[in-house]
Amino acid sequence: MGIKKFKPTTPGRRWMTSNSFEEITVSSPYKALTVKIKKNSGRNNLWRITVRHQWGWHAKRYRLVDFYFHDKKWIEAKVETIEYDPYRSAFIALVCYKDWERRYVVAHKDMKVWDVFKTDKKTELVSGNRMEIWNIPTWLQIYNLETIVWSGASSIRSAWTYATVISQDGEYAQVKMPSGEIRLVNKKCYATLGQVSNIDHNQIVIWKAWRSRWMWRRPEVLWKSMNPVDHPHGWWEWHSPIWMKAPKTPWWMPALGYKTRKRRKSTNKWILKTRKGKLMV
Repeated sequence: MGIKKFKPTTPGRRWMTSNSFEEITVSSPYKALTVKIKKNSGRNNLWRITVRHQWGWHAKRYRLVDFYFHDKKWIEAKVETIEYDPYRSAFIALVCYKDWERRYVVAHKDMKVWDVFKTDKKTELVSGNRMEIWNIPTWLQIYNLETIVWSGASSIRSAWTYATVISQDGEYAQVKMPSGEIRLVNKKCYATLGQVSNIDHNQIVIWKAWRSRWMWRRPEVLWKSMNPVDHPHGWWEWHSPIWMKAPKTPWWMPALGYKTRKRRKSTNKWILKTRKGKLMV
């Protein structure tokens, strides 16, 4: 992947960067695997804003990406195209199985047209192959990770991310997530070998506000520019620091350093070490 820079012909073009899309092979999707999603800009049936900072009327079609693979075991798949997906940061690939069924999958960084991969309990250690975690050697990169058996890939699907299997001792494997958290995962869960595509995604500079509008993001007004009835930080002249000891949300809750995760959440038992290095055992 490459980063494309623009000539500063206008203030909006200065410092702006974009993806060069060198890996993309086609410009339009496979229409049979796309659907239209209705967009309400964060408003309910009374047209009141219920989700902030959402906007957008640009037409997009959602690509039906396969995250399960369970009904395609032992069947080889061949990559036909590498495509852009407006609903996710990673690139996707259109693959054709030997039974002539086509599906979309999340592409890894080295995936190319005509590459072949398959899903099985145990396969070759090649990027793109999908297998159960107990067959994956330690310190190999994985993505499309299942956290619950037979539930489909629910983690590590964003651009350039990957996890590593650091231990296979006992009933569960220890997986180091992209955040640094070490999590216990059942060894019968499936994962795909490799790293997610679009590895330079975090190097792209948006630069102008209207480009965020294309991505269905509405701008956020500086809180201390508001009125007191709209935000706790409101009505402070000359944009000087807020008068509170700590920043607050619009609902008067602490904004920084306040833990929002439930202490008795059921999935806490699968966390071996937090992203900050705290042992949970």
